[in-house]
Amino acid sequence: MTTQINGDKLFVIDPHPVIPPSDQLKKWEDKWFNEEEHPDVLLIQAFQAGADQELEACRMEIIDGVGRTYFDETRHRVLMAENIWAARRPKPPSLKEQALDELHISFDRGYLKKEAADTIRRALEQIDD
Repeated sequence: MTTQINGDKLFVIDPHPVIPPSDQLKKWEDKWFNEEEHPDVLLIQAFQAGADQELEACRMEIIDGVGRTYFDETRHRVLMAENIWAARRPKPPSLKEQALDELHISFDRGYLKKEAADTIRRALEQIDD
């Protein structure tokens, strides 16, 4: 995932559902470089913004999850908690899933990119002979 800021690229290695919007990142960057704000204050603001975004997403999961069928109230709360956790902290695809995705993409494209070949090679190396 790459976020553009003033033509510069900010690389986010681990894509995550709670990433501040580019305009907010730019504002914090400007305050930092212009020495308008202490770094600790900016970090606190960033954590608060992330927590607010996370809370809103959890609220929406509860609202959107109303139509699901649950057996009893205790089970309902457990499943709702699990659904919120899964929605907010999705597991990254396994190496096997990544390799299969690369094969499907390469098949559609008609050729195999080097990065795709590396992913497939790493997946194959994990298989015992």
